[in-house]
Amino acid sequence: MLPNPNDLLPAMASALTQHLNHRQISEPRFIGIRTGGVWVAQALLAALGRDDALGILDVSFYRDDFTQNGLHPQVQPSELPFEIEGQHLVLIDDVLMSGRTIRAALNELFDYGRPASVTMVSLLDLGARELPIRPDVVGATLSLAANERVKLSGPTPLTLELQTLAN
Repeated sequence: MLPNPNDLLPAMASALTQHLNHRQISEPRFIGIRTGGVWVAQALLAALGRDDALGILDVSFYRDDFTQNGLHPQVQPSELPFEIEGQHLVLIDDVLMSGRTIRAALNELFDYGRPASVTMVSLLDLGARELPIRPDVVGATLSLAANERVKLSGPTPLTLELQTLAN
């Protein structure tokens, strides 16, 4: 059974606040990875009681499988309403699986400048990483069968759906 994302958000907000306080970060910049990460970021900002400007990353061009998969028809430009250079960033995604989306996001962010730090937040961690990338704050960790995936729908309400891939 999949968790309800709205039940995970208060604990994630608390864990993120503790993480930022521990690191003495008082003015983080929030960035969601399109599309699900943006929805989670919006809900997390609401849970934190913050109305910060939200950056949006579309990492399509930075993915290492871009040449295999081609351009997705809904690719949109990234929107970063603040400087990246020297900033403490909170990078938010919906589902951490292989780590390749986060790698692509970091590559894109560094093209805009060198952040002071990047805190990684993920609603779900599927524990199927192919790269050494770990979230600093995670809503829940799940183990799925090799042919299973999780899809986030939203933005309101946020819901999770278990999908089975055809063999």
